[in-house]
Amino acid sequence: MLTPALASLLPLLILCRISFCQYSSDQCSWKGSGLTHEGHTREVEQVYLRCSQGTLEWLYPTGAIIVNLRPNTVSPAATRLSVCIKPSAESSGTNIYLDRNGKLRLLLREEDQAQGKVHCFSIQEGALFIEAVPRMDISRRITAFQYELVNNKLGAEAHSLDAACQPCSDAEMLLAVCTSDFVARGNIKKVEQEEEHSSVTVQISRLYRQKTQVFASGGVRARSWTGRIKMSLRCGVKSGEGEFLFTGTVRFGEAWMGCAPRYKDFLRLYHEAQQQGTNPCHVDTD
Repeated sequence: MLTPALASLLPLLILCRISFCQYSSDQCSWKGSGLTHEGHTREVEQVYLRCSQGTLEWLYPTGAIIVNLRPNTVSPAATRLSVCIKPSAESSGTNIYLDRNGKLRLLLREEDQAQGKVHCFSIQEGALFIEAVPRMDISRRITAFQYELVNNKLGAEAHSLDAACQPCSDAEMLLAVCTSDFVARGNIKKVEQEEEHSSVTVQISRLYRQKTQVFASGGVRARSWTGRIKMSLRCGVKSGEGEFLFTGTVRFGEAWMGCAPRYKDFLRLYHEAQQQGTNPCHVDTD
């Protein structure tokens, strides 16, 4: 018979089993196993991830888990975020849905996950409901993906293969230099047409900023960098002469092109804004 103290703790222990006991310790990434659901295959685990990027790995998936992506901020700007997920090439064993107030919308079928394509949705569209596909055997399967939180514009455009390549306005061009994940001056050396995007090889003569090392140094004495930037096929970019100012975003370790004016055009625009006192930030143009 349970003592009064244990009896009072029992509801809390049950709640822990359902909701908290498999949470990631760092709140950025989660790794769990469906084998712990043995005898409880109808149970739905709740997972909370509170960082701007991380990973999820679910081995031997059974039943379902609900993944709540909630950033550690109370700012109104948090409601304007998008979530982008990129499944690994080995990901299988589940179907992934968006769950908004109990209404499910299919986001990614099991058979589509191995393609590794990026899928984005507004954070207001709900949590991820990841449901295991029933199996008769216990062969090894794993559902795994990376996730990143981005602002809605980047989520909608940075990975949209049908995004129109509209020229940036003057204001957008100046702001891009201040807010982009990378800003670099250089030339286009080669353009390769891949299945769903163009891969632009660039040689950089001046590197203003890079969030991660997307451009590799040519050596201590070379003072030059090389790298690849992805673009939509619709942009029709071609290699050629002339210097450009490359700006853009880094998503899942890959650089995606944003505004890319010819450097002489940017220089003229920047000096005009400097004289008018409307530059959003300082850029060393010497």
